[in-house]
Amino acid sequence: MRRRRPLFAANWKMHKSPQEARAYVTAFLPEAESLVASVDIVLLAPFIDLECVCDALSGSTIGFGAQDCFWEREGAFTGEVSASMLKKIGCSHCVVGHSERRRLFGDTDETVGRKVTALLAEDITPIVCVGESLDENRAGRTAERVQEQLRAGLGYLSDAERAVLVIAYEPVWAIGTGLADNPKSANNTIQTIRSAAGGLGEARILYGGSMTAENSAAFCAESDIDGGLVGSASLDPNKFVRLIASATQVFDAR
Repeated sequence: MRRRRPLFAANWKMHKSPQEARAYVTAFLPEAESLVASVDIVLLAPFIDLECVCDALSGSTIGFGAQDCFWEREGAFTGEVSASMLKKIGCSHCVVGHSERRRLFGDTDETVGRKVTALLAEDITPIVCVGESLDENRAGRTAERVQEQLRAGLGYLSDAERAVLVIAYEPVWAIGTGLADNPKSANNTIQTIRSAAGGLGEARILYGGSMTAENSAAFCAESDIDGGLVGSASLDPNKFVRLIASATQVFDAR
């Protein structure tokens, strides 16, 4: 079976001014460049940082992207940024459906699907987030919930389109809490995701939910986890490098 190339995506959320973003990249690049032979790395920055991150990464193979987009190309949509605009600035990736977007800003499986379609039309790789709440987890509904999200948001895509997606499994109860899922449990859920719809067997599937330099190797030692969507542990460039380096060692041994 073809080995899926590992991917680590830093989700900065609403952190870092353009000046801070540039300083981060300046500190991150010398260490991270030694890792990109083995893994893909993407920095997901706030909209106001994208241009300076693009400039700071010039000549590097490290990608960058946004944390959301709108599905229309242009128009009277105050406050929104389209996939077409992201493409013009050079974004390679974009997160959609993050649990914070669903909870705070009303994103639904339907709107996530529309964003995915817009991103694919611009040749931007969507990082599609799915995951269950604590109540759903305790009720044993994890597999049911993620399958619902996949069917509603991605069911209309062709197998070829699904294969180029990145899926991030993020148990909602683990995000930003320091309470990471059990690696084997997370791997079982990701296996469910792979079998939920045609084409996802080839897609890269990441774990997101309090991944750190201390636990990244344990997660990435599991057969179906292809990397991480990393939040707070990615805000310090040195910590993010250590997280990736720790996981890379187990990927090489897998």
